[in-house]
Amino acid sequence: MSNDFVLETRDLTREFKGFVAVNGVNLRVRRGTIHALIGPNGAGKTTCFNLLTKFLQPTRGRILYKGEDITSVKPAAVARRGMVRSFQISAVFPHMTVLENIRVALQRKLGSSFHFWRTERTLQSLNERAFALMEEVGLRSFANTLAVELPYGRKRTLELATTLALEPELMLLDEPTSGMGAEDIALVTSLIQRVSAQRTILMVEHNLSVVSRLCHTITVLQRGSILAEGTYEEVSQNPQVREAYLGATVAT
Repeated sequence: MSNDFVLETRDLTREFKGFVAVNGVNLRVRRGTIHALIGPNGAGKTTCFNLLTKFLQPTRGRILYKGEDITSVKPAAVARRGMVRSFQISAVFPHMTVLENIRVALQRKLGSSFHFWRTERTLQSLNERAFALMEEVGLRSFANTLAVELPYGRKRTLELATTLALEPELMLLDEPTSGMGAEDIALVTSLIQRVSAQRTILMVEHNLSVVSRLCHTITVLQRGSILAEGTYEEVSQNPQVREAYLGATVAT
């Protein structure tokens, strides 16, 4: 595996009672880029993502992270190595403030997760990093707001902040703009662009406008296999990709 690629799959396959959901996928994610996994409904995106993030085991094939075979490694162990699934692994507690949520995530990184009996004075040591994270994601003014009271888009940014607290080298984002209106989509898209500095991001995303704005490389799945790969301009002009999307207009 070249040092240029932080994540690679070889013949990644997952079958469910004879149905092949992911079929021989060879994926390579270049270090320091934003890479999208897209495709029409039923293309195998979610299954592929669950395989990569270790929520499913493959029927066959291998997953390599930074050159190491992680095919059989548990999700928590993979996260400790710097590969973190945002919006899924993040623990956001609705009746804790933004500051308290981020401090819990910072405790996880330190190996002291859920030590809620620690004194407030002890937790103060985490505040500097917590406030820096809030600044990074635009939540500084919400520090004392309960998570349950946040607008939807701000809740997603809090989830992203708790993921950043784990200092990931590779972030995997599962439809980060799903269910959002235009204003929140713009907020989260801009945030992803900001936090991508010095990190690699792999995302499953249905919003092609977001993909076109953010992503350096796009892999298109159809029926569990890779149909096309390249820049947004390349894949959006591919006749097979257009046919896979059933004639839907591809954003430019």
